[in-house]
Amino acid sequence: MIKLERVSKSYGGQAAVDAVSLRIESDATTALIGPSGSGKSTLLRMINGLVEPDSGAVSINGATRGATRSRAGRAALLRQRRDIGYVIQEGGLFPHLSAYDNLALMPRYLGWEESRLRRKVRELTELARIRGDELRRYPQQLSGGQRQRVSLMRALILDPAILLLDEPLGALDPMIRHELQQQLRDIFRQLGKTVVLVTHDMSEAAYFARDIVLLRRGRLVQQGAIDELLNRPRDPFVTEFIHAQRRPLWSSPPPG
Repeated sequence: MIKLERVSKSYGGQAAVDAVSLRIESDATTALIGPSGSGKSTLLRMINGLVEPDSGAVSINGATRGATRSRAGRAALLRQRRDIGYVIQEGGLFPHLSAYDNLALMPRYLGWEESRLRRKVRELTELARIRGDELRRYPQQLSGGQRQRVSLMRALILDPAILLLDEPLGALDPMIRHELQQQLRDIFRQLGKTVVLVTHDMSEAAYFARDIVLLRRGRLVQQGAIDELLNRPRDPFVTEFIHAQRRPLWSSPPPG
């Protein structure tokens, strides 16, 4: 379980996250959603340890993260982050490395034998539906969808318990995005990991997630299943945000 207790973060005197308390259940998919500037990506980076809150606490599976400025604190954070996979928009692959070498970075750093690495890569190529020969290419030689598949493989290479995705499909054209949505949801269900997904699209949130967290101006407005947000909104903004999307919402796969 991931637990955030009254976490806050400000930049230049402007609150990006304002006293948010949140529980994210294990072995399920949770979506963080809201308009631009609502704090969803900042919350994701707090979970990953890329951003340290100004106040409040982050706890992962019962281990509360302390200050990371000391050598011991940094070492503890690095150990914790190895159990967290992270995927960003456009993939974030190193352009000077082939797709395979992007996947191999952390395993080689940790001293994996090459035979173990190759076995894991073969397993992930089947899961992500990418051809082995595509892994010899550099990121600029891959399509957007291929880069995202490789980025997902890199996030899963150490078999982390937690998978964080920050707008992973936002830059893709609609046809590729629809295909990857279906594949990603199948992967989430197959692996049974704790998944936290940032999106600005309520239809996508409803498609992927059992639990949806709606944020606005750094504060949590409502958390719950899509039916709760639709039928029992706790704030007028919930209905306003949903109606502004002007797209059908699915609690089951979209038609076609």
